[in-house]
Amino acid sequence: MSVYVDDPIWSRWGRKWCHLLADDIDELHRFARELGLHRSSYQGPPKTTKPHYDLTAVERERALRYGAIRTDRTGIIIVLRQLQAQLKRAA
Repeated sequence: MSVYVDDPIWSRWGRKWCHLLADDIDELHRFARELGLHRSSYQGPPKTTKPHYDLTAVERERALRYGAIRTDRTGIIIVLRQLQAQLKRAA
């Protein structure tokens, strides 16, 4: 299983943010837990249809050191669509 981060290009609260996704929802949560992220920061069903965590640029660097794969926006969209399909199959 792989975990992915895109570039921190989204500005909010004076910080740059990016997205953390994985090939599998369980892997996404496991990796986020290793990074020290709280499960309450998960952005996915039922809050949104896009299962991911938002990361600051600092958290992104830590994720990369832990083995996350850099990807661009197109790569993130591909992984996101796969995750959404996985969630539909599980429902």
